Amino acid sequence: MRVPISHSIGKDEVRRRLQSRSHEIGKYVPGGMADVTTSWPHEDRMDLQVKAMGQGIDGCVIIEEDQLIFEVNLPPALSFFEPMVASAIRQQGQKLIEAK
Repeated sequence: MRVPISHSIGKDEVRRRLQSRSHEIGKYVPGGMADVTTSWPHEDRMDLQVKAMGQGIDGCVIIEEDQLIFEVNLPPALSFFEPMVASAIRQQGQKLIEAK
């Protein structure tokens, strides 16, 4: 599943905000009890591993000049949640890059 989120703050600022706030991602997962691990294999890509409610989900965030693209690999057992997950990513992903 791919979920794009538009922004107008440039790649460098998005990267800075994601790096400084990546520890907050777990609280945005429904239930707020997720274990989230992030890594940066490239300056414009943050990989994610999310473990919550007995499930593991892998994904990444690709930073582009005018949008973020969240790519999430939902297991088949959770595929019926895709519309809800996409909506949550759009809403919560925007919060991650808002100025504080």
